[in-house]
Amino acid sequence: MRLADIDTGPAPAEPPPAGRRRGPRIVYRTARARDAADQAEVFHHAVMQGAAGHYSLVEREAWATALPRDGSAWAARQALYTTLVADCEGRCVGFLELDMPRGRIETLYVWPSLGRRGIGSTLLVHAERLLLEQGVTRAAIEASAMLVEGLVHRGWQRLGDDWVERGGERLYRQRLEKRLVAVET
Repeated sequence: MRLADIDTGPAPAEPPPAGRRRGPRIVYRTARARDAADQAEVFHHAVMQGAAGHYSLVEREAWATALPRDGSAWAARQALYTTLVADCEGRCVGFLELDMPRGRIETLYVWPSLGRRGIGSTLLVHAERLLLEQGVTRAAIEASAMLVEGLVHRGWQRLGDDWVERGGERLYRQRLEKRLVAVET
């Protein structure tokens, strides 16, 4: 299965005023092998910087070392999971790994300085659509503390607390589920 390139960059009704530039265009697509090194960096920085308000430095270091900061490891994960990326000017700036048969979001990370701009939400929309196309009616995720409120706002239901061990540290997360419904467009 292949996600078609979808350009969801800004499309204002009028051109921007002179001297004011629109932000960079984000394209959502399936991952390519060349995205793997960027995925490693997005993961590392999202954990070390993006999660700083929710987890201690020791917890973030344990979490960040749980997956290698090496492109070849992330390329191997692309063979295991359907991986969607947010591409900005040819670079992966966010990604989502999806276990299609289990209807499970494995990972969702966005470059920290691009957080709160809808990149993660858009990746989720594409993942939900792909799951629906495969006949999956419920999606599941074990979400970090930094994602939970945003997911609940998007219609995910809390199922309970969860703890995972990473590098000798216990990290808090929550189990969530979402009933998927096709939306007519």
